[in-house]
Amino acid sequence: MPFRTYLCGMPHPADLSIRDFNYHLPQDRIAQRPLAQRDQSKLLQYQQSVISDHTFTDLPRLLPKNALLLFNNTRVVQARLLFRKESGGLIELFCLEPVLPTAEVQMAMQTTAEAQWLCLVGNNKRWKSGVLVMEHAGLQLTAERMAAQGEGYLIRFRWTPADNTFAEILQAFGNIPLPPYLQREAEADDTKRYQTVYARFDGAVAAPTAGLHFTEAVFNALTAQGIKRQELTLHVGAGTFKPVKADTMAGHDMHREEIVVTKSLLNSLLAHQGPIIPVGTTSLRTLESLYWMGCLLQPNDPRLPEPGQFTAYETPATLSPTAALERLLQWLEAQQLEQSITYTALMIAPGYQFRFAHAIITNFHQPQSTLLLLIAAAVGPAWQRIYAHALQHDYRFLSYGDSSLLWFNEPPA
Repeated sequence: MPFRTYLCGMPHPADLSIRDFNYHLPQDRIAQRPLAQRDQSKLLQYQQSVISDHTFTDLPRLLPKNALLLFNNTRVVQARLLFRKESGGLIELFCLEPVLPTAEVQMAMQTTAEAQWLCLVGNNKRWKSGVLVMEHAGLQLTAERMAAQGEGYLIRFRWTPADNTFAEILQAFGNIPLPPYLQREAEADDTKRYQTVYARFDGAVAAPTAGLHFTEAVFNALTAQGIKRQELTLHVGAGTFKPVKADTMAGHDMHREEIVVTKSLLNSLLAHQGPIIPVGTTSLRTLESLYWMGCLLQPNDPRLPEPGQFTAYETPATLSPTAALERLLQWLEAQQLEQSITYTALMIAPGYQFRFAHAIITNFHQPQSTLLLLIAAAVGPAWQRIYAHALQHDYRFLSYGDSSLLWFNEPPA
């Protein structure tokens, strides 16, 4: 069957086979725990086809002085709730996304008294009926199973005292949701270490792990080099770990995640003249989604558009990157908003044309994952050489693993 093409003549990613993005990752190369010091991780740099090995504290001297780093400031919530039945059986509820009274994550975290969330239910067959109850330090939380939705269930939570926010309830009762490939229960240290030092807004159920290496010492060194920083927000969902089971990407539903688009971010991007470097795949997805939002946005739209899985491959690129940002900024100003919330399901795959990013700081990703597709889009077939080098030189992989600085558009001279 011939490949479909999208607007720039490249193969449509719907026809990509995830089996072409595979490598052998031994279990003992998956970092099970963080290093004692965040910034002592290894750092692989790929630039102009050359691979070099560094320590993360070298990052400031590897970056040009006019670079802008983009950081995802989402904060991981303790989304795993373990209820013990009167019979002794354990029921686990993993909070995926809010439904009522609001579907917006940041607002849902401030809900009081009662909320409904879509949850995965562990040991669901043991939950025959009734309401689950947990009590701790004068707080009580109940969970009632409502309707099934896809692979999960709608769960109604109620708590007392009712003036506590849902974020406070999760803090009191929940557990950090470590990635499934760690194959261990969360420990006390994970509460701090599976969180970036700059996390601010509750809402993620997985950490933006590229940022785990940053420390105040690294930030101070970046500032001394004149390197700029800007924050953005994408609340990472559990779908980031969703395996690709389909033969081609046409059969895979890309995970949809909440983005907060701010005037501050748009103004920073418009004012910046040097290379732009997202920290992590979530920051990169957010950044590139802004372009497609601008192309899709109409002046009278009541809310910002949501880039879909194949939007970038099926939508005319009618605007320059600057014009796309300006259109978003004009819409916010017309709505008299400092920020607005929308969602993205954008897939970045080989053939994608980057509108803003020149490089990415990121960890090493799972075989046959959409995150590895993104890396292949950034560096082309060289991803295989990069990953082979990392395996041969004892780099640690996945969430608690080592880091890389991958250049795909060289910085301006």
